[in-house]
Amino acid sequence: MAEPLAHLQEQLRKDQKLLDTIKAHLPVLEQLVALLEYDYEDRIYRFYYQSFKVYDLQSFTTQARDIFQQIAQAIDGHLHAWFTDIVAQGTGVHFAMEHNRDWLIHTRPIVEAFLHAKYFVEMMVKYGRTMDVAGASLPSGWAALLVLYNQR
Repeated sequence: MAEPLAHLQEQLRKDQKLLDTIKAHLPVLEQLVALLEYDYEDRIYRFYYQSFKVYDLQSFTTQARDIFQQIAQAIDGHLHAWFTDIVAQGTGVHFAMEHNRDWLIHTRPIVEAFLHAKYFVEMMVKYGRTMDVAGASLPSGWAALLVLYNQR
């Protein structure tokens, strides 16, 4: 019986380390949330309007990814492979006029990567502000952060 308890204690210790690290990064995460207000509304519109300005979403996505990687390094962890793949496919894309012919093929990955990054930034700010102790209770957003850092 001691082994499952030790495993749970280790898991909670790692979860607390993640939470503490997120809290340490709250100022920069909150700055990203402030950027979101305009970018989210305008750049999603730009996607549907077929404007090259949708490509600007990549800046937010890479900033968020970089912060997420800093957090991962601080906890001796790494980001979920699906997230890194989504971000890789939705960043580093440069507009070219021929993209207009296949708009969705070129821009949907940008929007998808942005929306995933937005979600995780918002969850980090939410739980970084409201949680003091990482416990056995797993609200969906907190559980998603644990999955992002391969802790579940």
